[in-house]
Amino acid sequence: MTGFARAAKEYELASITWEIRSVNGKGLDSRLRLPPGFERLEQPAKQAIQKRFSRGNIQAGLTVSRGSAAAQPVVNEEFLKDLAGLAKRLEEQFSLAPATADGLLGLRGVLDLPDIADDEETRLELDGAILKALDEALDGLEAARREEGSALGALLLGHLATVEDLTQRAEADPSREPAAIRQRLAEQVRLLLDEAPVLDESRLHMEAAFLATKADIREEIDRLKTHIATARGLIETGGTIGRKLDFLAQEFNRESNTLCSKSNASSITALGLELKVVVDQFREQVQNLE
Repeated sequence: MTGFARAAKEYELASITWEIRSVNGKGLDSRLRLPPGFERLEQPAKQAIQKRFSRGNIQAGLTVSRGSAAAQPVVNEEFLKDLAGLAKRLEEQFSLAPATADGLLGLRGVLDLPDIADDEETRLELDGAILKALDEALDGLEAARREEGSALGALLLGHLATVEDLTQRAEADPSREPAAIRQRLAEQVRLLLDEAPVLDESRLHMEAAFLATKADIREEIDRLKTHIATARGLIETGGTIGRKLDFLAQEFNRESNTLCSKSNASSITALGLELKVVVDQFREQVQNLE
């Protein structure tokens, strides 16, 4: 399922921003982009994602900005003094403009903002703040995916309604009427007698029974109805249902294939082929669900 979420938090220690994107995927694949020095958070962050989601390709990026209050600038006074003396001599010798304080401080090596060496307590506090911000971003991603899931649920229910309609049309098809079945069997028997005039009566009954059984689609229709009811129940209940619906999509496809193979009437074959198209559409959309 697709979705995007962003969480930005301001703390005394740092400014923290998470951006998370999710696209469709059969399984769960989470990838993190962390700033240097924060590699230690990769496993806790992935575990937090795994607790929330079971499907989707998820990319999460972290930005951490340490405020100016977090570190005090250090001035290399000896180096600054040497540079000021050099600037004064150049001014006198070559009649150059006098050096300014901001110009001298801007020279490399004069003013330094050192990296912060956090103690253990500060590091744990910062890690906790980062993971807390991640939870907030994951809340947003869940909400976005839930909204998309609601829209997909309505779409899937529409496909199920079409599957149900085709199933009912196959069930009520005139080719399944006893009179039509008897007519087809009579034709099959006539062909058998033409091929083997001396065919004994018991063999004839066996062949007729076999043809009648082979053409009976009652079992497939009943299973289709059961699968429709189960799929609707799952969608209405919600939750993590993607894999269950994917299994049902396979069962829908199996029954539609059997319907076509058993058919001895063009009308049933046409309905079976139409059913296969709708089932493929249903299964394609199911891949987007968690």
